[in-house]
Amino acid sequence: MSKKKSSIVVIDYGMGNIGSISNMLKYLGSKAVISSDKSVIEKADKLILPGVGHFDRAMHNINSLEIFNLIRYKAMEEKKPILGICLGMQIMCNSSEEGVESGLSIIDASVNKFSFPKEQNLKVPHMGWNSVEIIKPSSRILQGLGDDSRFYFVHSYFVSCKDQSDELTKTNYGNPFVSSFERGNVVGVQFHPEKSHKFGITLFKNFIENY
Repeated sequence: MSKKKSSIVVIDYGMGNIGSISNMLKYLGSKAVISSDKSVIEKADKLILPGVGHFDRAMHNINSLEIFNLIRYKAMEEKKPILGICLGMQIMCNSSEEGVESGLSIIDASVNKFSFPKEQNLKVPHMGWNSVEIIKPSSRILQGLGDDSRFYFVHSYFVSCKDQSDELTKTNYGNPFVSSFERGNVVGVQFHPEKSHKFGITLFKNFIENY
């Protein structure tokens, strides 16, 4: 008997790189549903929370769609696998220096702005390919990925976890920062796996098959 495919919903709150994510999932043989409809999200086995843009606008859109509590319930009560990407990772935290709105508080973490001395000559946003240092090599989302893995980043803010045990990978840009976190069913990645070629394909494949 073939294993039933999980229902994956990519949450569309108006700020995601949804087309590229959908195409990669389709390439991997997983037809995801793109939706902001509460009844669709309620039935999901897994959620992907994408995001590009401003923290406060993202939270305003989520509150306007009345899906704030539903996302938290799916992740924290039903324990459904959820993958936050870039801004989607950041809004799973408590708050951000980018704005004043409260985040989803699925992970106990804050979001801070990159700030470097002039002599470091580092541009903000952090943009382009960078490597990751794996903190949890046994993680289901990282199977088949090693310290030679490289991912594509575009961000001006980074996540700081209150609990170090949530840190999944770190990346160096001026200083080390948390480039992904994981707590049980909850995963957040600061990079864009949908733009990260074979490394991103492996990560999405792990999310589809291992959760």
